[in-house]
Amino acid sequence: MRERVVSPRRLEGGVAPPGDKSISHRAALLNSIASGTATVTNFCVGDDRTSMLRCLRGLHASIEHQPDEGGDEALDRFIIHGRGLYGLGEPGEVLDAGNSGTTMRLVSGLLAGQPFYSVITGDESLRSRPMDRIIHPLREMGAQVLGRDRGSRAPLTFQGGGLHGIDYAMPVASAQLKSCILIAGLHAQGETVVHEPAASRDHTERMLRAMGGHVEQDGLRITVRAGDLTAIDVRVPGDISGAAFWLVAGCCHPNARVRVQGVGINPSRTGVLDVLEAMRALVSVEVVGEEGGEPTADITVESSLLEGTEIRGDMIPRVIDELPVLALAACFARGTTVIRDAQELRVKESDRIRATVVGLRNLGADISSAYQGIPVADDAEQRDGMIIHGPCRLRRGVCESYGDHRIAMTMGIAGLAAEGETVVQGAEAAAVSYPSFWSQLQSLSQGAPSAVR
Repeated sequence: MRERVVSPRRLEGGVAPPGDKSISHRAALLNSIASGTATVTNFCVGDDRTSMLRCLRGLHASIEHQPDEGGDEALDRFIIHGRGLYGLGEPGEVLDAGNSGTTMRLVSGLLAGQPFYSVITGDESLRSRPMDRIIHPLREMGAQVLGRDRGSRAPLTFQGGGLHGIDYAMPVASAQLKSCILIAGLHAQGETVVHEPAASRDHTERMLRAMGGHVEQDGLRITVRAGDLTAIDVRVPGDISGAAFWLVAGCCHPNARVRVQGVGINPSRTGVLDVLEAMRALVSVEVVGEEGGEPTADITVESSLLEGTEIRGDMIPRVIDELPVLALAACFARGTTVIRDAQELRVKESDRIRATVVGLRNLGADISSAYQGIPVADDAEQRDGMIIHGPCRLRRGVCESYGDHRIAMTMGIAGLAAEGETVVQGAEAAAVSYPSFWSQLQSLSQGAPSAVR
């Protein structure tokens, strides 16, 4: 599918992004192994939701779906009847995580601790992504895990149960890796201790504490012990990763005012706001409440004179999903922006460093791949970031999504600020996490006065 985007004279209105995917997945998984019944609302939409729920139901989790009468998926209700830590059952067929890396990694932590045989796979893209980082600690905990390519790629086979706690130093700051180990630790004898090299998003820890789990944190050291969980109702906040596209659109368009409503502002996720602040963006945050231990806010952004910055080190785990669209923002900033230490981008749904560089360059951006702030060839194995020289005048062009939802949406936002018509090929990829993205883009382009979904 192709989407054609033309920059409007005015970009104005309100949007409510889908429920946060990270929180939605954890709410479904952890409530499925808790005691009691919980209602989850504002669950994330798209293919990733389908993948997680399909895997949990394949494990005999009891999840009722009550669709919204008006057909708005964001208003659907999910009633989860918890089965306890060991109440799930052996799947009768292979579990399918689709294109969802979050599902693959979190459910793998769950399967490692279950006393039965299971297999989990994904689509072609997910099967090509390395899973070594979760497999190694799970094996240290006593899990029997087999996989393709010397055990590093899906399908993954588990003969679960019999786990013991470990003291594990994570090689990278990754919320998915950390959560996989912590979920396995719920089923292990003794303490499971994880040491992060830098802070990553902490949704799992927050939710476990809210459910009565035994979780302790001392700086970058997190400890979990086995223990029963109590199901809790969760209204999932809006996804700040989805909000980031509209924030950048508002910053970069020369005549814009956009309000993004009901966004989760967990401190481990607000790196995008910190980066935009460093770039002198006109962004205001109004805290409106708290949902399940997760603060929420309405965020307003206006056209801004951006300045280049450097994104690296401890900031990277806090903005890893937003880096492609932040690279777009850098195209409109005065001076040079350097992104480094972001090698994790190369093993996402696409090689997001290459996809971002090629896509924005097709629109006239002065952008190149880089290694530690030094330009390198786009196909160089050591590249870990990007260098962007701005401001640039983006012009009409054709961009490819590479089947990656975040690349598709980044190129769509680029079209809102580029001269002429921007064509995004493979635009349907946005539906993985944000099915209403293109309709919301159109509404803002028309100056929608109120929030749309």
